[in-house]
Amino acid sequence: MALKTAPPSTVDAPAPARRRRRADRSAWWAFLLLTAPLVIGLLVFKYVAMAWGLLLSFSQARGTIALGTWVGFANYATLFEDPQFRKSLTMIVAFTVIIVPLTFAISLGLAVLVNRLRRGRAFFRTTFFLPAAVSYVVASLVWKMSLFSGVPSSAANSLAGLFGQEPTAWIATVDPPLYWVVLVTVRLWLQVGLYMILFLAGIQDIPNEMYEAARVDGASGEWKLFRHITFPLLRNTSVAVTLLLVINAFQAFDEFYNLLSTGLAGGPGPDGRPPLVYLYDLALAQQNYGVGSAGAFVVTLLIVVVTLLQSRAVGFGKGDGE
Repeated sequence: MALKTAPPSTVDAPAPARRRRRADRSAWWAFLLLTAPLVIGLLVFKYVAMAWGLLLSFSQARGTIALGTWVGFANYATLFEDPQFRKSLTMIVAFTVIIVPLTFAISLGLAVLVNRLRRGRAFFRTTFFLPAAVSYVVASLVWKMSLFSGVPSSAANSLAGLFGQEPTAWIATVDPPLYWVVLVTVRLWLQVGLYMILFLAGIQDIPNEMYEAARVDGASGEWKLFRHITFPLLRNTSVAVTLLLVINAFQAFDEFYNLLSTGLAGGPGPDGRPPLVYLYDLALAQQNYGVGSAGAFVVTLLIVVVTLLQSRAVGFGKGDGE
């Protein structure tokens, strides 16, 4: 006699679905709990602050961050009528034109050289990258008080003395503008290693088969391989590095403030200020928060426009080598 098996019960069928729903709700609440502090912080300290700053830029706000009389675009007009602000824009454009190509070329050259090493690659990669972890303020003070201090015992004057040169006040000398040497060298030392790492990652991502095929086709010599294989295939990396360099150059503050904003006799004085240092003095020293906020949005808009134009000009986002 065959045993009859009872049909499967359908009472507990929805249980797995209920457990999945509870698990989904638990995951959702965990996600909210973990991200809420970050989201609230961004809203309060970034987006609300940006919106309030935008309102301040259209208000007469002196000595207070409370909204004052609505003045429309008068703060922006006042800003562009100030010759010091226009000089600051000229200063930062000149700094960008100098520092971006230099950093790009040196970083790419170091990446190519480090990649060719058979031994010690990790050592040199770490050595060149370490300055990127140093504070801009600390590096600027070392450059100012030790390397280019102007005294005969400083590193720069000691080196110049070997060639028969007299001690030079590097930061205070405007004609010729030797303070540019201090600004450029400290920025190069701080950021070359970081962009070298980015280029090195891009180079190591290029398949070796590409180089082997090029050698078979007769492309002998390191320069030909770099020109026809390495550099074209670093297109996206090169564009990304250039964008970051331009943005960082327009945001320059620490080295200018700590090196040049000291009232040194014979120094560049206000003519050596980039926009962020100019706006810092305007907002905090003169407490003109309305015009200062207007200047902050002008600089932000300038960075966005330059970045978009550059991205469009080079076709950022296309595949490497296209």
